[in-house]
Amino acid sequence: MKKTSPLQWVSHTILLLAALFFLWPFYWMVTGSFKNLRVSMQIPPEWFPKTPSFLNYTHIFNDYPIMRWFGNSLLVTMATTFLVLLCSSLAGYALAKINFKSSKPVFVMIVAAMSLPHAVLFIPLYQILIDFKLINSYWGVILPAVAWPFGVFLIKQFIQTLPTALIESGRIDGCSEFSIYWRIIVPLALPGLAVLAIFTFVSTWNDYVWQLIVLTKKELFTLPLGIKIAQSTIENEMNYGVAMAGAVIATIPVLAIFIYFQKHFTQGITIGAMKG
Repeated sequence: MKKTSPLQWVSHTILLLAALFFLWPFYWMVTGSFKNLRVSMQIPPEWFPKTPSFLNYTHIFNDYPIMRWFGNSLLVTMATTFLVLLCSSLAGYALAKINFKSSKPVFVMIVAAMSLPHAVLFIPLYQILIDFKLINSYWGVILPAVAWPFGVFLIKQFIQTLPTALIESGRIDGCSEFSIYWRIIVPLALPGLAVLAIFTFVSTWNDYVWQLIVLTKKELFTLPLGIKIAQSTIENEMNYGVAMAGAVIATIPVLAIFIYFQKHFTQGITIGAMKG
């Protein structure tokens, strides 16, 4: 049996401590969702709920349209993710494998757009939505997120690592550019698309500020906006127990998506590291 060296013991200990450090907020969120308002605010804190209660979850599900908000978030997030993947893969393929005169300037502009703070775009985007009458609509939340420069950059860099010989073979066989994209590029780029899908899903699902700006009708609220209402007490103070319960509910889809795409996510990162 191979002995473990002292260096390996140290590295394993550091990794274990790092894992506990990053898992601690998740543990505190889950346990806090079973505490009432008084217990969640007491000092010293109760590290493990002595009398766990489902009152926070009951309050959210009985007093608020949580399933409607959940469905709204799911609709907005799935639509945004699909459109981001479609547009980013099409643009990434064109920039990576199709030679045209303005490809380099366009790519430079995309990279430059990545450096812009998102908050800088709020006012012009909001004015555009007013002009197109998209305020208080799901399209007002979805469409501004579709043209994501990072998505185009990521997929373009990934597709650039794919062998050009396959594309040339497709053209020789008489395939159109869209046929090459759909039958050759998309299957080979699945790891990169999976990475982008996770990033897009998490970013859209957790978005709060832009959705707060665009949506003002409660029936259109997404989960982050709804939880903000549910966690407020009568005195407009935060009910930390309800906030933790809402955070647990909002975390479940993100965990499910990551677990489902984990294999592709890891493969996409390692391929990018080896070929990039």
